Amino acid sequence: MNMKLYTGTFTKKNGDERTMNFVRLTELPEQFLNTRISGDGKARTLAEGHELVWDVDSDAFRVFNWKTVVGETTSVEKEETFLNFSLNNSTQVG
Repeated sequence: MNMKLYTGTFTKKNGDERTMNFVRLTELPEQFLNTRISGDGKARTLAEGHELVWDVDSDAFRVFNWKTVVGETTSVEKEETFLNFSLNNSTQVG
């Protein structure tokens, strides 16, 4: 399965720039999300222009700030294997 991998840079609150390689949550496989999401299921409210994404370098959820983007955000089509997760994975209980 192909997915879009985005690369973008934005300015953080403290003025530092952060470059992030990420996948938008709406484009992640449901099985992948189900293995990473915990909590009570309530959605967090983010400030306008902020988006919760999966940072593939940190292997964690992060917030990308679209309001302070530096330059252009690019995307490429990649196999989902860059997520270190296979949709064919199965968990066997002994």
